[in-house]
Amino acid sequence: MSLNVLKQKLKIALIQVAAGGPDKNANLSRAGSFIARAMKEQPDTQLVVLPECFNSVYATDQFRKNAEVVGPDSQSFQFLSRAAREHKVTLVGGSIPELEPSTDRIFNTCLIFDSAGELIGRHRKMHLFDVDIPDGITFRESDTLSGGSSSTTISRSFGSFGVGICYDIRFPELAMISARRDAFAMIYPSAFNTVTGPMHWHLLARSRSVDNEIYTILCSPARVPGGGYQAYGHSLVVDPQGNVIAEAGEGEEIVYAELDPESIAKMRRSVPVTTQRRFDVYKDVSSDAK
Repeated sequence: MSLNVLKQKLKIALIQVAAGGPDKNANLSRAGSFIARAMKEQPDTQLVVLPECFNSVYATDQFRKNAEVVGPDSQSFQFLSRAAREHKVTLVGGSIPELEPSTDRIFNTCLIFDSAGELIGRHRKMHLFDVDIPDGITFRESDTLSGGSSSTTISRSFGSFGVGICYDIRFPELAMISARRDAFAMIYPSAFNTVTGPMHWHLLARSRSVDNEIYTILCSPARVPGGGYQAYGHSLVVDPQGNVIAEAGEGEEIVYAELDPESIAKMRRSVPVTTQRRFDVYKDVSSDAK
């Protein structure tokens, strides 16, 4: 793991937009207007992130109804490709329900596009949100969704970053794999709720940063009072030392941050865990990861 994994200072924007409405066209249009606003306010932004399930309702009985076969003819693919191309940014496209026609399975999928509008990566949520918290929330993504089977690390001219989706953050191995492939950040489009958010949102983000001495980036939908599933909000950016350097509230908001290569290098020089691991004692999880 190198000290110089981020090649330059990098400006990012997290789009905390209201999501989950039944009108997909309206959801896409809303997201598009916020991306355009971000680029008007901060035109030197190079990386934009959308939240989990930004294009449709986040509910187990709605995933199949809203699922798309990912490709140039799919509505959400076209929207994301066009937005990345028009604004000349790398776009981490939140997540959408994806139908795999050969198996008839549904995945919770993040599509990543480059500044030319080309698809450069796809992460299928590996760990499904199946929880039963007494007096809190019960939710079972596995009632409808299938889990992905590959980790995702995206390489760009400014450096590499890993991608996970929401519940994936609770499993540190994904961040370890990307970090050991010289990622400067883990990016998680997410939709923690008002039970799990207060419990662990900040703790998990800070933990993944400290574990790997990288940036951790979480992008949530805005909270919609009176709606169905209530997202926590609080999209945030955590630096390699575990400090929250930017954070939203609960409503619609754009979070801007600048990632600094020296922040990573300084932490790795000061506390050199990246060179002190004992793979003679325990396994390097990245050695045979998919």
